[in-house]
Amino acid sequence: MSTHRTKVLILGSGPAGLTAAIYAARANLEPIIVAGMQPGGQMTITTDVENYPGFADVIQGPWLMEQMQKQAENVGTRFIHDTIVKVDFSKRPFVAVGDGGDEYVGDTVIVSTGAQARWLGLDSEQKYRGFGVSACATCDGFFFRGKEVAVVGGGNTAVEEAIYLTNHATKVTLIHRRGELKAEKIAQKRLFDNPKIKVVWDSAIDEVVGGGNPAGVTGAKVKNVKTGAVTDLKIDGLFVAIGHTPNTDLFKGVLDMDENGYLITQAGTPRTNIPGVFAAGDVQDHIYRQAVTAAGTGCMAALEADRFIAEHGIK
Repeated sequence: MSTHRTKVLILGSGPAGLTAAIYAARANLEPIIVAGMQPGGQMTITTDVENYPGFADVIQGPWLMEQMQKQAENVGTRFIHDTIVKVDFSKRPFVAVGDGGDEYVGDTVIVSTGAQARWLGLDSEQKYRGFGVSACATCDGFFFRGKEVAVVGGGNTAVEEAIYLTNHATKVTLIHRRGELKAEKIAQKRLFDNPKIKVVWDSAIDEVVGGGNPAGVTGAKVKNVKTGAVTDLKIDGLFVAIGHTPNTDLFKGVLDMDENGYLITQAGTPRTNIPGVFAAGDVQDHIYRQAVTAAGTGCMAALEADRFIAEHGIK
């Protein structure tokens, strides 16, 4: 068992955590990143990235995270592969415990543990993830210009993604397992008024169908949950929009969170309800959920941590 001490302890290693580390290291704060269950975060399961500023050509999500990690390490970040199982934020310095028993002690903490898209749980969905199956229309919609796609879900996210996809796709089919949508009425009206969108009610995806070389989605088997009838739907892409789950179980009863488990931060800042503990990225953002916005809040968290350390005279 070891004890690791730092002025800035960063939990999570996606764009938010790595950007925070770059800024903290450049301020000579010698941050430690504890990588977590999925080093690199959701970007490591994202293939083509076209919307991260600074790259004229398509880049790969895992490569971008690799570059960010190297940059963070080059300016003085310690990167540790461990998963935190317990935290004590009741007093400073704050303490986090890894699953092997190592202790991480920080004068400040930046929580950037991210969120995970909820999936349907089908083997065929897993098979074609990144090859026509996506959980982010704003990330991947561009790749479906002039094609036909389907969106699964019935909440605000599903409706917004379906409407957004009409900017690229020729036809969008929204598949919902109930007979009415949960989305806000104004969003529903926009959806129903859009001639490119068709809604399939009381239905669920039974199987994602694909093939070709390179392999990609070619269709889906759609099952009516009331009658059991299965129909074939010809599509080039499937967008799963049944919500995200923030990785915040560890902080229940410790940090303030909303009804969906997202950490609550003071408006316009990364500050949580505990002074010296900051939150950045998708763990506190259920609206934008982009790598570039996560990176931005990571920067803000590091600047706030630096300010906090200076104000409290921490040596």
